[in-house]
Amino acid sequence: MRLDRLLSLSPLYSRRRSRLLISAGRLRVDGDVVRDPRHEVSAFQRVELDGVLLQAGRSARYWMLHKPVGVVSATRHDSHRTVLDLLDEADKHELHLAGRLDLNTSGLLLLSNDGHWSRRITLPEQRKPKVYRVDTEQPISEDYIEVFARGLYFAYEDLTTLPAQLELLGSHRARLTLFEGRYHQVKRMFGHFRNRVVALHRERMGEIHLDPDLAPGQYRALTEAEIASV
Repeated sequence: MRLDRLLSLSPLYSRRRSRLLISAGRLRVDGDVVRDPRHEVSAFQRVELDGVLLQAGRSARYWMLHKPVGVVSATRHDSHRTVLDLLDEADKHELHLAGRLDLNTSGLLLLSNDGHWSRRITLPEQRKPKVYRVDTEQPISEDYIEVFARGLYFAYEDLTTLPAQLELLGSHRARLTLFEGRYHQVKRMFGHFRNRVVALHRERMGEIHLDPDLAPGQYRALTEAEIASV
């Protein structure tokens, strides 16, 4: 929200009066004087007028969760446990999900109350790598590597997927790196070879790796370095 808009929400200050106060250097944001009425402030920042607190600023929260199979990536569901049910946090209902996982997909899930941060890691144009471990019903051959690297045509959306990287880990297991997030993309890509995905596990988003010490259903706060990597 613009600083002049935030100040003018008070019945004491008109928009014009707010701009004058700001231009006079009487507003501080996180301790720093701000003179630009158009300066954008978030709900996480502290705002003061002549030393009087106008907005205390909420604490930004960032969590990494090892999502188990059978848990829904949603904040509320009528028939399944949700990822929020796994969190023992008083403010968990303020959180939202940065990149969902299907019911039968496990692995790294990020949650935050910072919408700008979440959008940065999930916006398609950012092309943040998403890394999955894939187990299949049939063997995976070397042919998959070249086809995935070229991109696959999805008729329903009338588009060709971005080049993807495939690393073979075994006869029925591979590591797949995507730079986009189409609907059921991994299953559809392997479906091109009529090879059914039997297990799917997300290992990484951007530069954030799933902590190997987290068992399914466990979570921890992100480190400062992990938050800054986005």
